[in-house]
Amino acid sequence: MHDDWTTRHPVQAAALRTAALINCLNDGGSVVDVLREHGEAEPIEVSAADLTEMRAAAVKLRKVFAAEDVDAAAAALNELLARNAGWLRLTSHHGRTPWHPHLDRDDDAPWGEWFLASSCLALTVLVWDRQRPPGGVCASPTCQNVYITQGSGLPKRYCSRRCATRERVAAHRAATRA
Repeated sequence: MHDDWTTRHPVQAAALRTAALINCLNDGGSVVDVLREHGEAEPIEVSAADLTEMRAAAVKLRKVFAAEDVDAAAAALNELLARNAGWLRLTSHHGRTPWHPHLDRDDDAPWGEWFLASSCLALTVLVWDRQRPPGGVCASPTCQNVYITQGSGLPKRYCSRRCATRERVAAHRAATRA
């Protein structure tokens, strides 16, 4: 039933979903489309009140991505967990998924509560596992997107190749004009 389920996959997937939702909520995209793309079960019904709560959660979560170092990321997460998380519990969503942890109050929690709690859990595990911030905010002055750092190597500065290329071209043009 759940042969491809591993511990790391759901954490990484939840972290990527977090970044996608923060970016979507920031630029006015379709939250339902993002939830669908990230495997949420139908029907997905998000009310105006849910969107308001999710936008507020996105603002709080952005602080984790803006953290300069692992200590600041951990402090931001600890503050969010202290103020917003429920008791750690296990759920299988009535047998539809493998057992996994949740920090929201129940499987029918409002979208905003679920988004903040599940995001905090995923980002906390990434900080714990990697001992560095889970991601960042794009360095392009024309972009506000957050991103998840994947793998090892040099720290990522841009949310996408498109932003990195745009900034590299702009720097090159500025240097050749000078």
